[in-house]
Amino acid sequence: MNRLATSQSPYLLQHASNPVDWWPWEQAAFDEAKRRNVPVLLSVGYSACHWCHVMAHESFEDEAAAAYMNEHFVNIKVDREERPDVDAVYMEAVQAATGQGGWPMTVFLTADAEPFYFGTYFPPEPRHGMPSFRQVLEGVRTAWEGRPEEVADVAQRIVRDLAGRQLDYGKAGAPGPEEMARALLALTREYDAARGGFGGAPKFPPSMVLEFLLRHHARTGSEGALQMAADTCEAMARGGIYDQLGGGFARYSVDREWVVPHFEKMLYDNALLCRVYAHLWRATGSELARRVALETADFMVRELRTEQGGFASALDADSEDPQSGRHVEGAYYAWTPAQLREVLGEDDGNLAVAHFGVTEEGTFEHGKSVLQLPQDGPAADAERIARIRARLLAARETRPAPGRDDKIVAAWNGLAIAALAECGAFFERPDLVERATEAADLLVRLHMDGRARLARTSKDGQVGANAGVLEDYGDVAEGFLALASVTGEGVWLEFAGFLVDLVLDRFTAEDGSLYDTAHDAERLIRRPQDPTDTAAPSGWTAAAGALLSYAAHTGSEAHRTAAERALGVVHALGPRVPRFIGHGLAVAEALLDGPREVAVVGHPEDPARALLHRTALLGTAPGAVVATGMPRAADGSGGEFPLLAERTLVHDLPTAYVCRHFVCARPTTDPVELAEQLGAVRP
Repeated sequence: MNRLATSQSPYLLQHASNPVDWWPWEQAAFDEAKRRNVPVLLSVGYSACHWCHVMAHESFEDEAAAAYMNEHFVNIKVDREERPDVDAVYMEAVQAATGQGGWPMTVFLTADAEPFYFGTYFPPEPRHGMPSFRQVLEGVRTAWEGRPEEVADVAQRIVRDLAGRQLDYGKAGAPGPEEMARALLALTREYDAARGGFGGAPKFPPSMVLEFLLRHHARTGSEGALQMAADTCEAMARGGIYDQLGGGFARYSVDREWVVPHFEKMLYDNALLCRVYAHLWRATGSELARRVALETADFMVRELRTEQGGFASALDADSEDPQSGRHVEGAYYAWTPAQLREVLGEDDGNLAVAHFGVTEEGTFEHGKSVLQLPQDGPAADAERIARIRARLLAARETRPAPGRDDKIVAAWNGLAIAALAECGAFFERPDLVERATEAADLLVRLHMDGRARLARTSKDGQVGANAGVLEDYGDVAEGFLALASVTGEGVWLEFAGFLVDLVLDRFTAEDGSLYDTAHDAERLIRRPQDPTDTAAPSGWTAAAGALLSYAAHTGSEAHRTAAERALGVVHALGPRVPRFIGHGLAVAEALLDGPREVAVVGHPEDPARALLHRTALLGTAPGAVVATGMPRAADGSGGEFPLLAERTLVHDLPTAYVCRHFVCARPTTDPVELAEQLGAVRP
């Protein structure tokens, strides 16, 4: 019996009709393994994962392979997006044992959930030095039945090794200017000056590092930091990793030139990059940055927004190829010259071929190309190109679309709320602020219980069973804080306060370090605790950022102290591995700059207050927090925001107050003066 049919997870539902007798992650599965005296086969993936689909088709849909799995193993299927804690614990073991990791992840466990053999994708036949999946299964079975003491010893040693990897960064102080400078120098050494980004292929969007570079430039005036950020953003926006027709970014580029993407589109990538491009525009006025930020925001709203007002997790990499009828990677996005001419006619088709870098040989597979914007492309009338893009997008929409994972992940929706709120404010798009507010409403109504504890996921208006992890609390609080600054609605600050208080109560160790799971969460073989970024900010540094912003809003010394203690990990890792702790570096820049506290008071109908508020939001000071509302009431209260207390109008005009490190600048009614107070600090 396959037990996945009642799951909320689209990934698990993809496997509900497999002949494999799958179990979800639950104690009953391990009890069954103990009763039968067989090992557990743990398979971890996610719905938009191309190689997860490949292995499923080759092995999990194969009757003979499934029969062998069912006879000799208890088989557990986990959606890494629902259970990031399970994924993190066993991925750490895989990486420690093999030096690499990825999905699908295949791990063999004892009935006590102790891992003893690891892998990722296994092919149905031996190839490229990899054993076949059947060979792996037979080898594990032979070891289990013939050498049980050895298997037990290996499993126990791995668990001991993992336990010995506890972090000890709680005693390090928060990073200072020297650590930030060393981190920048280390990034410069790894920077790909010819193509943008860092490292070689595959090349991932360095979203959190880009945010650090923009904040470092704002604080220090470093032109090198700004140049790396701007050039990387332009290279990605011109490359195939960016959808030149519909907006939005793919997961990563398989090459170092950003030409051919791995085509799945994830909410977290697009939320983070939308915000980065908006911040790049704020710093430079780049029209390209403005266009990409808005197109990415519109993509999220158009293609990822659900009926409930939240944002779906992902679009699949694969879709049906109309010519072959098979599901293949990139079928929805790639073009041949002939296809462009068929849609556009000869003249516009030839222009599109040149403009988008489409070749007869193809830049992808089977003579097809991924659309790009080459630097040396022909000059063309912008309105003509806009018409061409619209016609191509309409034609593409007649193709079979990639599947969508409709699961709402709290953390990723928090990232989307922050991005959409700021884009709406920056670019005077109130509809985007409305979409951000609707997503925030959904999280409060559905994901938060009466004690403000978060559920990790929901789907179709039904909340999931899995508890939120640290990244959910940090990212949702960040989204609420951004929404509070943009809308002037103090209720979002209040909700953020509930979440950061739970971080202090349920996720914080005595030394100030942070765990990925709550004190009362399900006990795994190791309590996960990872300060490094993956494709999204680590929960550790996301929570540190939210704690710091909340402290700036409220003056809470407890929250600021917690943020500073949590940032000790950035002091230790920032100069050594800055690519993998970019969000922590960005938060540290805010700490070094203050962060600045901006209060804008005035009557809501007064356009002068709106102008001051917008000016405050457009300030580049790293991590500045903004509160806006009425001046203090007659009873001395400060309205919904603590920052507004004791703030009065100057000459009966809307007024802005900027404070930093317990020192306040002169109150101003002049937007130009306010902008100067919120500009970069020059060395």
